[in-house]
Amino acid sequence: MIMKFFHLSMILLLIGGCSAGNRSGEMDNAGLLVPETIDDGVWGTKGYQGLLGIQKEFDVKVYYKEGMKNDASVRQAIDDFEKEDVNLVFGHGSEYSSIFNEVASEHKDMHLVSFNGDATQKNTTSLTFKGYAMGFFGGMTAASQTKTDRLGIIAAFSWQPEVQGFIDGARYQNSQAEVLVDYTGHWDHAEVALERLDGLLDQDVDVVYPAGDGYNVAVIEKLKESGRYAIGYVSDQSDLGESTVLTSTVQHADKLYELIAGKYTADELESGNLEFDFQDGVISMGEFSPVIPDGFKSEMNQHIKAYVDTGKLPNGKEPPL
Repeated sequence: MIMKFFHLSMILLLIGGCSAGNRSGEMDNAGLLVPETIDDGVWGTKGYQGLLGIQKEFDVKVYYKEGMKNDASVRQAIDDFEKEDVNLVFGHGSEYSSIFNEVASEHKDMHLVSFNGDATQKNTTSLTFKGYAMGFFGGMTAASQTKTDRLGIIAAFSWQPEVQGFIDGARYQNSQAEVLVDYTGHWDHAEVALERLDGLLDQDVDVVYPAGDGYNVAVIEKLKESGRYAIGYVSDQSDLGESTVLTSTVQHADKLYELIAGKYTADELESGNLEFDFQDGVISMGEFSPVIPDGFKSEMNQHIKAYVDTGKLPNGKEPPL
């Protein structure tokens, strides 16, 4: 059964399940806030898939609201969730960390979970994907296929650990590789990203890592037109062109949300800032392109397994803290 509730032109979608009363250590219902849409095919879709996974696994009602971009709308959404006995809320991005800290004391029966922030209250948690290792493996793959020894990164922000990981992995694989890095300043600035791409292509870059979920599809499509290669980001993007996307650095937000829901239900969800990596089953590499030699694929799979088992990368080092 699907029921819709309208408030201030925002849609709150209820997906049928069964509800319980408020009980410490148990999830009653779950809610999701996304800044854009669940239909982007990348980050927002991953969050929504995680919500559906929670519904199936824990037999609860799940709700979501899209377009949650300002504090007023977030506050109203949380109030609406509370009326529906939601006690586990996921804010699908770093923009929710601060407002969650502010409203936490007003919603003590809720646990508020965000990404890439600083959770300071007893009932708030911030999740972070440890991106360095996936970037390292992406950089190795890119450097194995370049013909010009010039690689490019179009990242959203300089703090993304996958950026330095990509640079270090590329240089480990190919000492002659040069990595050019540019930034958009936002996850969703597709026009800016395409301008940055033009600049990289003008400098003879032939493999690009678009490390932003709101513009990576547009960048990959343009790379396909120009006959260059890409490393996908967030999702396995081989479906955009297996001869273009060499591999992808995949962040399984859907699996992470189910993991967090399980911890909450078991009364084991910690407050504060938590990090997750390959070893937690929530980061992986995507499918390798058929243009990559089988020997290199086998070598990479061995490197990834070794990292999961030992925590050490092919260079013998652990990722920086």
